[in-house]
Amino acid sequence: MRADDLPESLRVTTDEQLRAVSNLTRHRIMAVLRFEPSTITQIAERVGLAKGSSSYHVRLLERAGIVEVVRTRKVRGVTERYYAMAARSIELPDPGEGGPDFLMRHAVADLEAAPADGERHVGMAHLRLTDAQFAELSARLEALVGEYRRLSDPALPDASFVFALFHPKQGDPTERDAK
Repeated sequence: MRADDLPESLRVTTDEQLRAVSNLTRHRIMAVLRFEPSTITQIAERVGLAKGSSSYHVRLLERAGIVEVVRTRKVRGVTERYYAMAARSIELPDPGEGGPDFLMRHAVADLEAAPADGERHVGMAHLRLTDAQFAELSARLEALVGEYRRLSDPALPDASFVFALFHPKQGDPTERDAK
């Protein structure tokens, strides 16, 4: 792949891009393309889709500039296209107050679809942090993910890592006391 000239990130800025990445099937296709270029047939097999459905979703991602054709080859008179992500990572816009955070919804859907007997580590912690500690933890998590992303080998099984570091909504104390 063209790893040296691949942009570090692609910022989702248009409605077309947002619609493209907010679909669970396309999210799973992007996961396939994260590490190595793949054909429609390979994508369909990995995601468990019909080739026609896989082609449809890949075309939407391509039109939105999220994935791109990185090479082609002739196979029995047919041009086979290999698709890859257009950047190492995708930066999503802030969902805004009350807006759906589809990245977390996709992560939960992927977790629920994972084999029940497979290895998994899921946890949640409630912390009380200063602004400086919050920023430090965020930076350390990003650095850790970056370190392991560089170590990723396409020949190894997929593993997903999801985290959300946020300040939960603080309710009106008088409302809590009234309940």
